Amino acid sequence: MLDVAPTELLLVAVVALLVIGPKDLPKAMRFVGKWVGKARGVARQFRSGFDTMIRESELAEMEKQWAAENERIMREHPPTPSLPAPQPEHFAEPAVDSDPVMVEQPMLLPEDGGEAAPKPKPKRVRKPRAATPDEPQS
Repeated sequence: MLDVAPTELLLVAVVALLVIGPKDLPKAMRFVGKWVGKARGVARQFRSGFDTMIRESELAEMEKQWAAENERIMREHPPTPSLPAPQPEHFAEPAVDSDPVMVEQPMLLPEDGGEAAPKPKPKRVRKPRAATPDEPQS
């Protein structure tokens, strides 16, 4: 990239001030800024296009490697046609001699054998409302 030292930049600014003059210097700086912005935009677009091409070529190469590895694995471990294809569970018929399925959680009883009683909710105690100066106290 460009290596511009601060002293070189200061020298260019002084020469531009002397050659262009203080009256036309803002216009010249605006003009140079527009062209620098356009050049940066073109460079950014070129770089993004180049990066996209590299990424696509890397993906294509990786796909070739994966296909070759998959082919090697399939040669080493051929599929066995003797096994039946697995069926999804929602299409399978239920087994006749299967154990019952528990649906609800069992209710636990106390150890003394009595029936479990639900615990009472604690009562909410209301605080007395503070009297305001306008209200009469009762």
